[in-house]
Amino acid sequence: MKNKAIIAAAAALLISNLALAQTKNFKLGQWTEIQNSILKELNRSYVDSLPLDRIERAGIDAMLGDLDPYTVYIPEEENEDLQMMIAKSYGGIGAVIYKPDKDGNVIINEPYKNSPAEKYGLRCGDEIMEIDGVSTHGLTSQESSERMKGKPGTVVKFKVKKVYTGEIVDIDVTRERIHLPDVEYAGMLDSETGYIYQSGFTENVSSDIRAAVLDLKKQGMKKLVLDLRGNGGGLMSEAIEIVSLFVPKGSLVVSSKGQGREQEFKTTKEPIDTQIPIIVMVDSGSASSSEIVTGALQDLDRATVMGTRTFGKGLVQSIRPLPYNGQLKVTTAKYYTPSGRCVQAIDYAHRNEDGSVGFIPDSLTHEFKTAHGRTVKDGGGITPDVIIKGHEYSRLTFSLVYSSIIQDYAIKFAKEHQAIPEDWTMSDAEWKDFVEFAKTKEFDYRSSAKTYFDQMKKELERDGLSEKMSAQIEAMQKALEMDKETFLNLKKDEIIPFVEEEIMVRYYFQEAGIKVRLRYDEQLKEALTKPLISF
Repeated sequence: MKNKAIIAAAAALLISNLALAQTKNFKLGQWTEIQNSILKELNRSYVDSLPLDRIERAGIDAMLGDLDPYTVYIPEEENEDLQMMIAKSYGGIGAVIYKPDKDGNVIINEPYKNSPAEKYGLRCGDEIMEIDGVSTHGLTSQESSERMKGKPGTVVKFKVKKVYTGEIVDIDVTRERIHLPDVEYAGMLDSETGYIYQSGFTENVSSDIRAAVLDLKKQGMKKLVLDLRGNGGGLMSEAIEIVSLFVPKGSLVVSSKGQGREQEFKTTKEPIDTQIPIIVMVDSGSASSSEIVTGALQDLDRATVMGTRTFGKGLVQSIRPLPYNGQLKVTTAKYYTPSGRCVQAIDYAHRNEDGSVGFIPDSLTHEFKTAHGRTVKDGGGITPDVIIKGHEYSRLTFSLVYSSIIQDYAIKFAKEHQAIPEDWTMSDAEWKDFVEFAKTKEFDYRSSAKTYFDQMKKELERDGLSEKMSAQIEAMQKALEMDKETFLNLKKDEIIPFVEEEIMVRYYFQEAGIKVRLRYDEQLKEALTKPLISF
């Protein structure tokens, strides 16, 4: 009798699933037929020429955008961007270019270390007048960049005006496969503390982390800082490989659940060090694979996590081929840390301005236990074991960065100074020169208080109160008004690190810029004073 009941229940479940599948397939066929009919009728009847490519792409983007922010269509012409996202590599000369105006020449902004651009003597401030015989006048930066890229081993011909001599020369550069490393810096912070700054999770980054750790151990490392701040993630497989460097073989790193399918991903290789104390630094820009590494090392009680709460992206994407060489990057599962937490934010809508997780009430979170019984919670992102706030920059500093004022000054500086020492820091005279430069540029230099005040004035006018409160408004406006020079000098200590970093990379590449960043990194300095959790 019991067996009959089990068989009946199983049969009912099978019938229910078949019915659901049939309903889904019917709905899919129905809407596909409706869409095709609409397009055919538009093509036959619409009053103007039908922009078919544009409306179809807009329709696809809108459809996918209604699902989640990460499911996207990638047409054939954007496949190179996909490869750049996966592998951070492309065929080219290895340089960032800059075009101050459409009618001017292309300027070398920053050549990469060991790139063809560096090998062939291109440096910041050199002007590219022609690319393969085509004048760069009238070309956009994007158009110029596309002409510089190409198959590794091919040659691109430049006519170049050299920055310091003004000489016009022809330079033939052989393109190479340019790889932008995810391990942007690895070095010793002191005699015992090793530091690795990792900016992404593209192919083979785990091998680079492994090599960096082994090299730092040779230098006497007794404690490791793995800096994942601002790391937006990438390949889950690389995250698993990185965790495997520090935990026993066979350890659960992450599991995924989607469409009735569950998978567990465990380490398959022997670790290189299961004992060295580890600090993982994170912030609201640490997402996806960064959260897999952070969550696993936290749940396995293998690292002390410090900084601020991570972004909260616990979704797995897979790449599916489409007709005409297109690709669909589709969310196929949610992932869970070893303790069972899903770091995905509860919804996509309620986030902070930077996209990170907003406030989540305790009533909506659940508690989980680490390997040694510590309590951790879900609800969105990874909450650090030790909360350390980062520096909150002024609106002025953000404006200088986003308006490219600091970048423009760095190029100007590089044109005027053929060399600077490796330990260069900005002098008072150089700061004054920067202020004079910035004063001539158009950018929004209002303080945050002034922007709120300007909005308040509009609201008072809308409410009919501005005339009645004119004296108070005038007094407050006078108190908040500040000219560019005064405000720049007020924020001097905050702005100088950005200027120094931009200038140093023009002479000594990205690694030098990170060294400047470390010199001013108060959040990291505080982290190094905190006791680590004892496991």
